[in-house]
Amino acid sequence: MGCKANQFESSIIAEDLEKNGIEQTKNIEDADYYILNSCTVTHKSDNEALYLLRSVKHKKPEIINIITGCLAQIEKEKLLDNEFVDYVIGNDEKLNLYEKITASQNNNCIVSDIMQLKNFNKAVLYNMNKTRASLKIQDGCDNRCSYCIIPFARGKNRSADVDFIIGQINNLSEHGFKEVVLTGIHIGLWGKEIGLTLLDLLKEIENRTTIERYRLGSLNPHEITDELLDFLSKSKKFCPHFHLSLQSACNKTLKSMNRFYKVEDYLAQIDKINTMFALPFLGSDIITGFAGETEEDFQTTLENLRISGLSQIHTFPYSIRKGTIGALASNQVDEKTRQWRSDIVKALSMFKHIEFINKNIGKEHEILIEKHPDKRTGLLKGVTRNYLTVLVKTDDKNLLNTLQNIVITEYKNGKIYGELI
Repeated sequence: MGCKANQFESSIIAEDLEKNGIEQTKNIEDADYYILNSCTVTHKSDNEALYLLRSVKHKKPEIINIITGCLAQIEKEKLLDNEFVDYVIGNDEKLNLYEKITASQNNNCIVSDIMQLKNFNKAVLYNMNKTRASLKIQDGCDNRCSYCIIPFARGKNRSADVDFIIGQINNLSEHGFKEVVLTGIHIGLWGKEIGLTLLDLLKEIENRTTIERYRLGSLNPHEITDELLDFLSKSKKFCPHFHLSLQSACNKTLKSMNRFYKVEDYLAQIDKINTMFALPFLGSDIITGFAGETEEDFQTTLENLRISGLSQIHTFPYSIRKGTIGALASNQVDEKTRQWRSDIVKALSMFKHIEFINKNIGKEHEILIEKHPDKRTGLLKGVTRNYLTVLVKTDDKNLLNTLQNIVITEYKNGKIYGELI
């Protein structure tokens, strides 16, 4: 469940188990273990995790249910009160899950105090089946946004060292990968505790790796400095794909969220990015219905999002998280209103994304063709540098996992089509 960092770690868990002779199966009836790498960003994700564990145990009572991830880290022993939970494994321990459960000696709750962790866990992923590789470069978060529980589930900021990252990227390149996605919980904080910045790391990646393309995970607006933009605009490896962690487009709401920037500043920044790069993809996160958000506040957010140069908006209704400042507020917005506002932003996002796609029709792009053809059409498909998935009108299997130049020709029935140059 959850974010790209969790997806990366899930692959590490699977590899660790397979290395120790445990085979993965999609059939519950064949399974001895059911392992859920959970998310706790909203109460819905908590409920979904418990529902999944309960339903699996109902289908096969003798199965051993293991929950790990952020919900496991936050709830710890409380989860074992449920008869459908057999093991609770913490966020740091999950990367050596086989060792933990085989050496547990009846200790069913293996969760350390993550706030005491100081070093990045250098777990390595060897999965070579995907076309685009992910590399986790950072963990934890030092911010204390008033809506967010994640710092207490992930601990303090911890960065992978430069040589480890460079070595991993070059290893991926040697194994045929053309692109790597740099992930983490808050990658904009990379290097903070060792006196370096994300820009320092990117300069090393530019000079010391053979990878042909890289992408960045989510960044806060104030972390995208003029110096960083200037460097990225001249890079031959960087894919012009930005994901801005905005959370609101109303200054009053941003202040109550404990976010340290203003709407007018990041709107100007979005305009600057759109000027400096050719058709960059600009995604964002928006939370609707945070405590105290009035209808007027929401309309301010909606209008600012409408006039912004964003390409797509990922939105979800505010979820009250016990242990956060936001949970203590008396002026909570009712759930129905939160959801309704989220639905409105989703509709705006759909409009803006189609608008962005249409701007790309007739334009030349470099795409990385995936290792497997599209299942529905049989056509090859690939991802442009600016994060559009394109179906290519060819079935030439020799082009799998190669970089090709195309022209985007049409957008039809929710699919983007292109032709090889």
